[in-house]
Amino acid sequence: MLTESFSLKISSNHLTCEMATKISNAAMFGLSPENMSSHEHLPLELDSSFLNTSTIIALCVFFALLCACIIIGHLLEEHRWANESITALLLGLCAGGVVLLVRKGASSHLLKFSEDLFFLYLLPPIIFNAGFQVKKKRFFKNFSTILLFGIFGTVISFCIISLGVFWIFRKIGVESLSLKDHLAIGAIMSATDSVCTLQVLSQDETPFLYSIVFGEGVVNDATSIVLFNSVQTLDFHNIDGLTVLKLIGTFLYLLFTSTALGIAVGLLSAFIIKTLYFGRHSTDREFALMILMAYLSYLLAELLNLSGILTVFFCGIVMSHYTWHNVTESSRITTKHAFATMSFIAETFIFLYVGMDALDIDKWRESKASAGTSAAVSSTLFALVLVGRAAFVFPIANILNCVQKSESSKIHFKQQG
Repeated sequence: MLTESFSLKISSNHLTCEMATKISNAAMFGLSPENMSSHEHLPLELDSSFLNTSTIIALCVFFALLCACIIIGHLLEEHRWANESITALLLGLCAGGVVLLVRKGASSHLLKFSEDLFFLYLLPPIIFNAGFQVKKKRFFKNFSTILLFGIFGTVISFCIISLGVFWIFRKIGVESLSLKDHLAIGAIMSATDSVCTLQVLSQDETPFLYSIVFGEGVVNDATSIVLFNSVQTLDFHNIDGLTVLKLIGTFLYLLFTSTALGIAVGLLSAFIIKTLYFGRHSTDREFALMILMAYLSYLLAELLNLSGILTVFFCGIVMSHYTWHNVTESSRITTKHAFATMSFIAETFIFLYVGMDALDIDKWRESKASAGTSAAVSSTLFALVLVGRAAFVFPIANILNCVQKSESSKIHFKQQG
């Protein structure tokens, strides 16, 4: 939608420039715009049909709800169980209910939420800011712990969910799925949502737990991608030891190449800004270059079928350590707050839409399963995700607690839950 509007705006500007050129040419030859119609048609009335009224209304509602989320979140700042994410979810539910009533049960949708909108516009600023703001010393100090949770934990969760889906779905009457489908569900459901988790954690109050949770989420993403892609491409009639080695090789390739690409782009941005010294003319160019190169790293990773999340995360770490120290003082303040603001707005938008999407009648109508079967499938998946999560969090955390000597490096039972 944004791309279409942008292209239409460009064509409109082009049309305006073309019209101005024709008028100037007419003046040169002694013609007025009124009598040009006999020589050439001049489009004096521009078509503004791309300014769709319903789209503008939807955007107004969303921006108003975002403002309401910020205001209510500020008023509930000291409340333990309330933050912007919970506020956005509840407001989204209320807004979806109101829209559903106004449209008399037709639909609760205001805007169409596509995969491109999420993966290309909302997710990159969230992950980049997390890498840009992360406490690097603590993160790399706990890197071995992060890898244990992110790799082995995800594989354990994948096995439990896949086996559970294969066994329980047949019991409740869902028999149309193949073995590949069951494994694909396991790979998808074993992926954690670090955005939701990090919303309820504070990096300043719980720095150790924050670095573990976020780092595990990043590595978990790479592991889940490898598992899902492998499930889609594997020939289940010819599985041997070589297949397992290929899986391991694919994961290591994805991990190291994605990380290397993010580091390379981050170092390149630092070199360019330090060598050319943009700050002597304009601090805006420094800020713009950092944003564009960070976003470029994500797009390149997706183009090369790598993990864009891993790439933009490590790009953020490198930029915060090298590039940020080569810009002017005003640019340091600007970048730090601008990246945090973009991430905050993207996160709030996601939670707001999730709340509205819960009342999407169209998706409920498209399902051919009965209400009982839908409830059973949802309950089964929810239970398996919890079991799969607990099956690796508690054992790995307790094993690490036995190994760790420092009390500050131990994951206590309350934090494990």
